[in-house]
Order: sequence, then C-alpha cells, then structure tokens
Amino acid sequence: MSILGLTLFKNVSYLQFHADWISSINSSFSIRLDGLGQILCLLTAVAYPLVFISTWKTQYKKSHNFFALMLLMQAGLMGVFLAMDALLFYFFWELALIPAYFLCSQWGGERRIAVTFKFFIYTFTGSILMLVAIIYTYLQTPTHSFDISAFYNSSLNNSSASWVFWLMFIAFAIKLPVWPLHTWQPDTYEQSPTAVTMILSGVMAKMGVLGMIRWLMPVLHLSFYQWGDTVSTLAITGMIYASLIAIQQDDLKRLVAYSSMAHMGLMCATLFAETQSGMQGVMIQMFNHGINIIGLWIVIELIEREFGTRKISELSGLAHRSPAMAMLFVVVALANIGLPLTNGFIGEFLMFNGIFASAVTKYYIVFTVLAGITIILAAVYTLNMIRKVFYGETNSLTTAGYPLRLNEKMALAIIVVLVFVIGLYPRIFLNMTQETSEFILKKAGVGGLFGQ
Repeated sequence: MSILGLTLFKNVSYLQFHADWISSINSSFSIRLDGLGQILCLLTAVAYPLVFISTWKTQYKKSHNFFALMLLMQAGLMGVFLAMDALLFYFFWELALIPAYFLCSQWGGERRIAVTFKFFIYTFTGSILMLVAIIYTYLQTPTHSFDISAFYNSSLNNSSASWVFWLMFIAFAIKLPVWPLHTWQPDTYEQSPTAVTMILSGVMAKMGVLGMIRWLMPVLHLSFYQWGDTVSTLAITGMIYASLIAIQQDDLKRLVAYSSMAHMGLMCATLFAETQSGMQGVMIQMFNHGINIIGLWIVIELIEREFGTRKISELSGLAHRSPAMAMLFVVVALANIGLPLTNGFIGEFLMFNGIFASAVTKYYIVFTVLAGITIILAAVYTLNMIRKVFYGETNSLTTAGYPLRLNEKMALAIIVVLVFVIGLYPRIFLNMTQETSEFILKKAGVGGLFGQ
C-alpha cells in the first residue's frame, strides 16, 4: 500500500461532508469516513470489481438494467456505511434494499417470486420497526435532531429503551441474519443470480453489523448490556444450527449460505461481549468474510455454469482436470474456516479472545466453548465438500474439466493475495479500527462500568 494510502487511513478527519437536508426536522446530509466506514467502503470498493470481473462472460437479459440496479445498490451501501444522520441512514438503508428486491425477482431462479416475496416481507418489516425506533429516539433527543451526536445524548428511560432496543435489533438481526430471523437467507442466496448473491452475503449482510456498532451499542448501551446474554444465546444457537445444517447440504450454494450465517452469528455474539479485541476482530472480520465468501461464490458460479449442477453428489475429481480452480478454491475455503496465516484466522482469534475476556457476561466460558465447537463443525463441512468435489476420480460430468479464463484467474488471485497479506500483516487494519472501536466502547460506557 502506498505511503499516501497509509496517510489517509491514519488521518481521515477531513473526509466528511455536512449540509442542510430537511432543516424543518433537523435532519442533515451528514456523512463521515471513520475507521468502521473505511473497512466497509473498502470492502464495497473491492467487492464490486471482483464480482464484475469474475462474471464478465455471464449473459443477462436487459443487462443495462441489471448493472444499473447493481450500481444503485452500491450507492445505497456506501451511504449506509457513511451516514451520520439517523434519517439519512434509513434513507440509504432502503436505497440499498430496493434494487436487491428487483435484482432477485427479475434475474433469479425458478422459485424467485416466492423467495423474493419472503425476502421483501422480512426486510420491509425490519425497516418499519427501525423507522419507529428512530422516530421515537429522535423525539427523546435534547434538540430534536437526527444527528448521530444527538442520538448519543438521547434521554431514553429504561422501560422505553428496552423496547426501542428490540425494534432496532430485529431490523439489524434480519440482515445478518441471526436465528430465528434467518429463514429468508438460504432461499434468497440460492435463487438470486450469483453476482447478486455475492453482494448480499459479502457486503449487504454487513449493514446489520454496522447498525449494531454505530447506532445500537452507543445509543442504547444499557439495554445492549442488559439483553447481551439473551442475544448472545440466540446468535450462538444459530451458529451451531447453521453449522449442523451445512454438514447435511448437497447443494453448494446452500452450504455456503449456512456457513455465512454461522460466521455472522459469531460477529453478533462478539459485539455483545463489549471488548476492545472483540470489537476490532469484528471490524476486521467483516472485510475478511466479505472477500472470502465472494471467492467461494465465484467458484460455485463457475462450476454451475460449466457442469450444469451445484450438487456435491454429482461432482468429483475436479482437481485432476482443473488444478488451478482447485488450488485457488482450497486456499479461500481454508481461509474461510480460519486457518492460521490466513485473514480468517486473525479476525476469529480476536473475536474468540474478545468473548473469553468479556467482563459483561457471566457465561463467557460457555459462549466461548460453544462458539469454538462451530470451528470444528466448519472444518467438517468444508473439508468434506473439498474432498467430494475436487478429489477422487472424475465422473462422466467432470471428466472434461474446466480451465479457468483469465478474468476468473485474476479475480481469484486478487482474493488469495488479500487472504495472505491480511493474514501475515494485519497491522494496517488494526490501526484503522483502533480509534473507532475505542470511541464506541467509551460511548457505550463499558470502561466506566467495568473498569476497563
């Protein structure tokens, strides 16, 4: 990374913009690039070129509409990651979701209408609940303002703060997703065009994590602490559930979908541990999970397009005929389960350390052990999938193999380079996230309450 790039990451206080938007209700067009925003905007900026490069040869009906909606969704995502005004945050939240609905319903699989309807019901319900919570909190601010600083100083009492917390949490939990609000995810990932699935799982799922870090934890910090064990129990239950379901999957897309759910559950549980290492681990893992999961989707798209199937039972021996694909896929898959020296290890180590070092829960040992079990389960379904798809003897379907095209090699190679660069030298991201994580924890009152 250039010296200029490092300088920007160290001092980005001037990367902000503020202008009047709806002055009658004290809502402004306020955006700022803090450490959390840097991570997620970088992820978005890296993810979209990877998606477009890897699917360069894919043909879409009305392709100009498809790519316009994809870029509109990117604009919404960037806005969510940068917004420092609650109403503006909600505006961009909806702006990101609307194109996703049309992309899934117009270019999805055979069951796209029913699946997209479920996706719409879940996300629309979550959005309405979040809007109610935002408006109520706005009315409790000293200056009746939607600015993030006013929300941090809102005067919610304990009883109202509790139900406002759950309204906002449900909206964010749907996006992650957290069990039992997850049932839209596997079907949507399976039926969406793979390029859309890459963005949904690699980038859009991070909207929920950002919402918890930037809006839920510092604004409703007492409720965040009071309900921490309950939410952590839900998240870890979902991790184990998703991992066990993934072991039973024969469809590659559904296997990766449940794997993604387990990883996002770990991020949620770690946030409620309220520790410095855990917070930084979540921020770093958002980027790591995003690029790793996109790498898995790229190979699944190639397999489905070339061999006409995603069923593990129908594939075998691809490593003999497609060694480049096998090598690159194995690296990304092992990074996804946190193999040391890869990017996944850095994030997961910090998150597990954060859960175990938590001072806000008396069940930290139980949560750490149960979450640790999912690492074993992840190794089981990942290694089993690699063995069945890439090793063994070729069959009539895979005997011809598939030589990767230049654009596909380029996209996967970029991901593999990032896997090892971040795994071997995570300092860049640690420096990027330190100040923001300290600020959020301070706003949440963790240091004063627990002597950290």
